[in-house]
Amino acid sequence: MDAAGATGRLVTERARTDLADLDTRSAREVVAVLAAADAEVPAAVAAAGDAVAAAVDLVVERMGRGGRLLYVGAGTPGRLAAVDASEVVPTFGTPPGLVVAVVAGGSRALVEESPGAEDDAAAGAADVHAHGVGPDDVVVGITASGRTPYVLGAVDAARAVGAGTVGVSSNPGAQLSGRVDVAVEVVTGPEVVAGSTRLKAGTAQKLVLNQLSTAVMVRRGRTFGPLMTDVRASNEKLRGRVRRIVTEATGADAADVERAVEAADGHAGTAVVVLLAGVDADRARALLAGGGGVRAAVERARRERGEGDERV
Repeated sequence: MDAAGATGRLVTERARTDLADLDTRSAREVVAVLAAADAEVPAAVAAAGDAVAAAVDLVVERMGRGGRLLYVGAGTPGRLAAVDASEVVPTFGTPPGLVVAVVAGGSRALVEESPGAEDDAAAGAADVHAHGVGPDDVVVGITASGRTPYVLGAVDAARAVGAGTVGVSSNPGAQLSGRVDVAVEVVTGPEVVAGSTRLKAGTAQKLVLNQLSTAVMVRRGRTFGPLMTDVRASNEKLRGRVRRIVTEATGADAADVERAVEAADGHAGTAVVVLLAGVDADRARALLAGGGGVRAAVERARRERGEGDERV
């Protein structure tokens, strides 16, 4: 069977026979069809929860060794990868380069079509090598079809150097799944517009990447409960957010919160440690530098004072 025939058998490429008259329907009817299709996606993502959790554990373990998370994709998956990677820094205060998007065709492909880039397996491998991927890193290949050559070339190259590998696809039994350490198959079925995998499949990919990066950062101590802690009060909106976070985390009154935030140079996590551990800002920074986030820093301070191992 040729490539076109193989692609046509994919679930994501099938046409819905019940929508043969889609182009004759009103705008409201089309919107309703799209909304109903989108409503199917969360359940499909939830069904892949065990695989997503396994991917989280893999990334957390490799980051503990100093590694990175690298997303690899072409077309829509590449663009979604770039969005998620770019949002991790301002959300969790991570250093640039900890989460990286590798996109077929390079940065130009984010805003314009890059014909043929997704078909180049050698380019996928070359881009992985260009990013210096090694055994401490995890490469996440993202492709709705599960057979995009650029992505397959990238994960094969990553595995060859001992990197952890994850595959995110939208078809059962995807080629990608047999070539990675953790296979995340979110089967979203035929699209409203046949073959337009930026719809349900793209929405599923966005949700999976959100879950993956967020859960990794939670497990790495980048939150305190549900609160962002690596936020710095650099503008009026963020000043208000930092005060709310510190208040919620500590229960301190407004005056104490304001003093702690000022001493912490506007950094929420430092201010929380100041108040919960009863230390000055310099000591709070040193405690945070020990790793594990706010909770670990406060517990470390309590152990140093001989207050036992009771968790915060």
